[in-house]
Amino acid sequence: MNLDKDTVFFKDKSFSDLLEDVYDNVKTKRSQIDILIQELQPFMRSIGDAAVIVPLIKEYMEVAVKNDEHIVKIVAVLQRLISAGMRGTDDGDILTEAEKEQLLHELDDAAEHLQTRLDETQKVSKITKTALG
Repeated sequence: MNLDKDTVFFKDKSFSDLLEDVYDNVKTKRSQIDILIQELQPFMRSIGDAAVIVPLIKEYMEVAVKNDEHIVKIVAVLQRLISAGMRGTDDGDILTEAEKEQLLHELDDAAEHLQTRLDETQKVSKITKTALG
């Protein structure tokens, strides 16, 4: 199989499209974080308010960073596939069995971690809305 940057990997997404999505996501998240901070600033009237709101912003940023890390790992795997395709390697041994197991384990851990963080963030958000509203 001949793989290159224009090979479609997911539905209608090529490697180039994925890189563009990663770039767009970073820009969008940066804007969203700026907007979130601007919207929350009026609610920070005291140290106590900041003690509740700042951890929310921190959690949002940490979840975004973790998500980006996983996207980067997926892109790295695709890059290895493309490199092997360009070298003419067609034996399917892009990843060793140990690397495959590690990748699957990391994906499971990441999904569990992200779900836990999302649940925690939603709880804190509810508490903050109750406290501020």
